[in-house]
Amino acid sequence: MRDPLAEPSDLIRSVSRALRVLESVGRAPRGLTVKQIARRCELTVATTYHLVRTLAYEGYVIRREDGTYIVGLEVADRYRELVAAFRGPPAVGEALRRAATETGYSHYLGRFVGGQVAVTAVAEGPRSPYLEDLVPGFDEGAHATALGKALLATLTAEQRFRYLREYGMRSFTSATLTTSETFEADLAAGDRRGMQLELGQFRQGVACAAVLVTPDKDMERRVVLACALPANEMMTSARMVRAKLLTTARTVADSITADQH
Repeated sequence: MRDPLAEPSDLIRSVSRALRVLESVGRAPRGLTVKQIARRCELTVATTYHLVRTLAYEGYVIRREDGTYIVGLEVADRYRELVAAFRGPPAVGEALRRAATETGYSHYLGRFVGGQVAVTAVAEGPRSPYLEDLVPGFDEGAHATALGKALLATLTAEQRFRYLREYGMRSFTSATLTTSETFEADLAAGDRRGMQLELGQFRQGVACAAVLVTPDKDMERRVVLACALPANEMMTSARMVRAKLLTTARTVADSITADQH
């Protein structure tokens, strides 16, 4: 949802409209006709036609034989570039893959992107339940994931309150924490434990643990490392999980530092 008060004075309307068209097409996997796009974007058919033709020429949408438009391959190229930029130096990706191979658990990196908690890198492990939502760019449910908790724990209480008020505390499962009071208590327990944790709060039967990789005064430079595993394994292996996370976190931190010099 765009904030109308934040609209720049030099907004280029045609660019904004083209992005709205692309977003509408992206949300319709079966495709949309020009008239359907115009209606969803609240544009005239003539304007929509010109925008769609331009996007098709650039490869961002594709016209099918039935006259509907779907997302084009250029979008996939931009996503791959996003994933590479988010992940950081190659050594970081190698460290994640090695951790996933050695433990069998999927590992994730996260940081603040534009002030919002986001997953920035993923290495899938065969023993972890597949979490289709947790891909690079996922920026929801920070209150329900250990990755999100580890990042939010670096904020002040007032900053956290504003964050949760803005993005909400959606209930993903019956175990999801949905009040700031219970959330603050949970973060305090995580601080004492030396690892933020969630058991079935984001997905039933799945647990996630996370530790801080790089603290920094600049919130956008703070990085956390998380792993996901079956909830029953977390109940018996928490200490081992924490030890392996901390080891991998040191490797990732060293890789990030080396890349900056």
